Amino acid sequence: MTIVVGNLATPEGRAALDAAVTEAEQRRATLVVVAGPGEPGQDTAGLTERLAAAGVAVRLDPGTGDLADDLVRTALETGADLVVIGLRRRGPVGKLILGAGAQRILIEAPCPVLAVKV
Repeated sequence: MTIVVGNLATPEGRAALDAAVTEAEQRRATLVVVAGPGEPGQDTAGLTERLAAAGVAVRLDPGTGDLADDLVRTALETGADLVVIGLRRRGPVGKLILGAGAQRILIEAPCPVLAVKV
């Protein structure tokens, strides 16, 4: 079993990673963490140590700069069972639009997508 999540230094990114770690622990799954845009080297050593301490098998993948495409591609390549994304609350106008990246992931992912609200 494989779970795919992005590694973003945002509240949504941290919430998604936390939820993905919990899911990986519960499902005894491998967690594939994709670097977010502009974050190719973002504390990968600390992240690897944290996940290893949680007892989660982890693989780190570099991103290409388009996180939505990277998550969908990685989910396809790994035969993922779940993709985890973070969503932030939006104002009245923002509620009409989910967000282009999140919408693409929800529509194009080859597996279920867990959306975590922040």
